[in-house]
Amino acid sequence: MKIALGLVFVALIVAFFALGGQRYLSLEAVKAHRDALLAFAHEHYVAAFAIAFVTYAGATALSLPGGLVLSLTMGFIFGRWAGTVLVVLAATLGATLVFLAARYLFADAARRRMGALGERISAGFTENALSYLLFLRLVPLFPFFLVNLAPAFTRIRLATFVLGTFFGIIPATFVYVNLGETLGRIDSLSGLVSPETIGAFVLLGLLALVPVFVRKRRSRQVANS
Repeated sequence: MKIALGLVFVALIVAFFALGGQRYLSLEAVKAHRDALLAFAHEHYVAAFAIAFVTYAGATALSLPGGLVLSLTMGFIFGRWAGTVLVVLAATLGATLVFLAARYLFADAARRRMGALGERISAGFTENALSYLLFLRLVPLFPFFLVNLAPAFTRIRLATFVLGTFFGIIPATFVYVNLGETLGRIDSLSGLVSPETIGAFVLLGLLALVPVFVRKRRSRQVANS
């Protein structure tokens, strides 16, 4: 079963690139088909929403490039509020599928290979899992696919991973989806977010770590008393 599941993931990723799927997950492609996308969503809103949801969740689950373009597109087609809901739910589902697949396929073998060091790292992360995961999701310095995979090798609970992912991606998702409403004026994906906005994300991430610092300080006080 593990081999079969791994082969399915690999086959889907290979098929995506072999069929030129990366061409459709580009800013140029979306802008070229913007009128057709808007017309379809206007005439078949529910179907368009469902297709967009499956597409985003699938791209996330397969760790395909183009998440930023998809977020901008959802904002362009569905607006800031519906687009944000769609992206948060679809990205959380896709990330959860990656997490479960990685845990099922590789986690046990990885922990055995890492030995005692791996267990200590896993225990430290698991003890404050929600705070650490929120930090990793809020701070836009860590690749999304990597944050989907890495926790799978710890003993974090599935519910904690889902909650941390869901709430952690809301701020950045809203910013990018909101930018998508002006898709026609976007010529490049670089420099979309201002340094001030990135700084705000970093501050939010640091706030998520406050409970960790408080617990560690209390633990030292108890140990010294």
